[in-house]
Amino acid sequence: MSVIINDHEYTLEQASNFLKDTSRTVREEAWKTIQQRRLVDKDTLNLLFDELVVMRNQVALNAGFENYRDYMFQALGRFDYTPKDCYDFHEAIEKEIVPILKEQAENRAHLLGLEVLKPWDQEVSTSGKPALKPFKNGQELIDKSIECFDAIDPKLGQMLAVMKANNLFDVESRKGKAPGGYNYPLAETGAPFIFMNSANSLRDLTTMVHEGGHAVHTFLTANLELNDFKHCPSEVAELASMSMELMSMDHWDVYFDKEEDLIRAKREQLLDVLKTLPWVAVIDQFQHWIYTNPTHNAADREEAFQQIYKRFGAGFSNWEGQEAEFKNIWQKQLHLFEVPFYYIEYAIAQLGAIAIWKNFKEQPEKALQQYLDALALGYTKPMNEIYETAGIKFDFSPKYINELATFVKNELDKLA
Repeated sequence: MSVIINDHEYTLEQASNFLKDTSRTVREEAWKTIQQRRLVDKDTLNLLFDELVVMRNQVALNAGFENYRDYMFQALGRFDYTPKDCYDFHEAIEKEIVPILKEQAENRAHLLGLEVLKPWDQEVSTSGKPALKPFKNGQELIDKSIECFDAIDPKLGQMLAVMKANNLFDVESRKGKAPGGYNYPLAETGAPFIFMNSANSLRDLTTMVHEGGHAVHTFLTANLELNDFKHCPSEVAELASMSMELMSMDHWDVYFDKEEDLIRAKREQLLDVLKTLPWVAVIDQFQHWIYTNPTHNAADREEAFQQIYKRFGAGFSNWEGQEAEFKNIWQKQLHLFEVPFYYIEYAIAQLGAIAIWKNFKEQPEKALQQYLDALALGYTKPMNEIYETAGIKFDFSPKYINELATFVKNELDKLA
């Protein structure tokens, strides 16, 4: 998908930069343009999704399962937690994380001088300054990221340098390029390859260090004896990447010349970390509903999504007048179409990453070594043992989530 803004054609990734513009009119226009483009394909995608649900449900029935959710828990090798654990996790996020984000949203409205926040008010900086530009082009993003990783540990910088020398990056955004970003391990050489759509934004910086964490994981597991040992469950794979986002923050000065920009970047990153959790809970709970109610239609699906999204704050925006867009927000999540039930892993790993970062702030060398030791295990150990090797707990309890949420909130307050 692409859109025309100011007589120029932009990919949706590029167009989303307008949502950071200090002019509310520009933001609103861009947001509506993006959403209208999504709505053009709404019915086509709904029909496609209806077909997917029918086929996936049949797969589950053929395999002797009551529903596709239960089938996928086995197919994904989820031996360490159950659907009930997921629901408990959703509740803990609703109780512990949503109130913090609600408070942050009220503060955002106050700083922006707004009565209510609309969906196009969520990305702009409350400083009144233009969006951060951590790099000029893809080449500079790669070079600065090598420098950043080198500052954490020279061995990590060397890994990215090897990738650069072997042309294992494709990071520029261009028309017709697939959306998203990923690290892909090359089985023959054991090297990683990073693909992304960079549009010179802070989100691109975090995507690069995120995928860089995956790349480190690929290097550390390249020599494991069996190929399956290298293919970790996502709760472990995303722990590698999300932890790197947070641990690298103390070296983000390579991307920013001004101290105030660095502080802004860190603050925006921490807010994004917290915002990830309720959105993951929404998508995960939505999937549980979809596949335990396989005879639903598109209207039922929209209604269920709205109810779930509202429970977790609905993006902390006022959606009055944008009801059609609100019902359709779920379609932007590629995972629902391509990789069903792959999403709660992000929240589990995000909590693990916060715990690793907490350790890293207290004992940098020890925490980094524990992190690398855990990654080097690949999937030769059960998930909870990998988390223990990383010096953290595999825990869904409200008490643990509260402890980590409090830590992040305190770190945010330091950046105020």
